[in-house]
Amino acid sequence: MAGNTFGKVFTLTTFGESHGEAIGGIIDGCPSGLDLDIEEIQNQLDRRKPGQSKITTQRKESDEVKLLSGIFEGKTTGAPIGFTIPNSNAKSKDYDHIKDVFRPSHADYTYQQKYGVRDYRGGGRSSARETASRVVGGAIARQLLKGVTIQAYVSAVGEISIEDDYSKLNLSETDSNIVRCPHSAKAAEMIELIDKTRKDGDTIGGVVSCVIKGVPVGWGEPVFDRLHADLGKAMLSINAVKGFEYGSGFAGSRMKGSEHNDKFEAEGGTASNFSGGIQGGISNGEDIYFKVAFKPVATIMRDQQSVNEKGEEVTVKGKGRHDPCVVPRAVPIVEAMAALVLADHYLLAKLNK
Repeated sequence: MAGNTFGKVFTLTTFGESHGEAIGGIIDGCPSGLDLDIEEIQNQLDRRKPGQSKITTQRKESDEVKLLSGIFEGKTTGAPIGFTIPNSNAKSKDYDHIKDVFRPSHADYTYQQKYGVRDYRGGGRSSARETASRVVGGAIARQLLKGVTIQAYVSAVGEISIEDDYSKLNLSETDSNIVRCPHSAKAAEMIELIDKTRKDGDTIGGVVSCVIKGVPVGWGEPVFDRLHADLGKAMLSINAVKGFEYGSGFAGSRMKGSEHNDKFEAEGGTASNFSGGIQGGISNGEDIYFKVAFKPVATIMRDQQSVNEKGEEVTVKGKGRHDPCVVPRAVPIVEAMAALVLADHYLLAKLNK
């Protein structure tokens, strides 16, 4: 199985399955001498971990990270940083009924056809549990990015969305509620919708928006390693992601050039920011902002028609512990992947000077 490593200079390789003994990763390319805040790494994991509210999966995992190498007396040594996160609350028997059945819209069928074998327990390697390792990598990458802030938040659940531009929101309030939406009235509506959907045995999708401030001019490598292209790949690699747009996104396609062009100002910067902080694939010093669309979780607590490995029609029954909506827990994952991209481009920019 290829494709388990992300990045070019600052790299993260992850390993492990949802119901294996542990998941974990190896970070390579992290410069030496970086003072690591271990508590902050754990804090980011706590924001992602399951069982944190009534609108998330009730699987209970402490998600306590164990750092194995690459750190001495609180500082990075430049050597690979290895880490593990134990799986302590797996209930593999919940998945016995689908060991030879393909769940609709899951990776069951494609994994079976590609590899000839699959770990059906919780989805194995295709499970979103793998993203906990990304959060560790992102938390370390973030500490390398001095002066850069990365703030993601839930901007939509189903048809409920925030219409306000991010500049009109108090993003410090994002973690003040269980849905991680910085608009209290909309947050209440979102929580009610997710809870109702859960009780109906169904799931629902949503959107996570992200704002990055403090990136200087010059990060990004044309032609194929454009900053926005790497951000897009990072976000689209997250489980359940169906769409990515940055800056004006799809709305920009309905505008004229005279409306869309970002006018430069004599004192510096631009009067508008439809470019989303990136021009020609290179950061221009303005805020970088983007949206990530997540589909409804494929496992629903209702009977669904499918087929088994013999091609016979079967009924798949929803069992196990699953999120009715992934976006509240996806917020720290989006931030982590953004941090990994930015750390990589920060180091690439230093190499090219």
